Amino acid sequence: MEIIEKALADGRSTLSESESKQVLNQYNIPITKEILATNAQELDQAVQEIGFPLVMKGCAADLAHKTESGLVKIDIRDAQEAREAFESMMSKMDSADKGVLVQEMVKGKRELVVGLTRDPQFGPCVMFGLGGIFTEVLEDIAFRVAPITKADALDMMAEIKGKKILEAIRGMEAADKDMLADILVAVGKLGEENQAVSEVDINPLILTGGKPVAVDALVVLAN
Repeated sequence: MEIIEKALADGRSTLSESESKQVLNQYNIPITKEILATNAQELDQAVQEIGFPLVMKGCAADLAHKTESGLVKIDIRDAQEAREAFESMMSKMDSADKGVLVQEMVKGKRELVVGLTRDPQFGPCVMFGLGGIFTEVLEDIAFRVAPITKADALDMMAEIKGKKILEAIRGMEAADKDMLADILVAVGKLGEENQAVSEVDINPLILTGGKPVAVDALVVLAN
């Protein structure tokens, strides 16, 4: 894949969020509607196309903790607020490839995590569990060695302690487990087909109307 090859040629160890999601999109993993803006004109065009409310995030290959760095702003509701956020974020980044992701605001209260890690012994392993802040707190996750089947993916969903979050609860629709299974299978395939990828982190994968959408993603490359 050109994105991965270019990053390796540049000596980089990670892809930006925008690049990471482009890779996911190639594997039919649903991602947020978003546009990368690098100047005021691109920002105005992106805002018109995405529409309010929206989310804006600083975007560069070397950004690890966007929220802590003041590089994430949610629920932006007008052009003036978008321009101020853009200028603030661009001033906080030094990278030559810096930009701001203008992103649709995905509504959903249930956050999941899907990932891939390359084990020295077993090779690419697929991960699934509770996402958002709960990933590190609860560590409620399941693993399988890739390649995985749809049946394997469904078993992973049934394995986590918080599996009831996938059911219809409190007026929220049941998760589309078929779509979730396709995502897990695709992440395993991504790891198998791209030896240069050492990690994939999709967190959060938000359920909106029961449908999973990758809201944030990071692809880490092997040294």
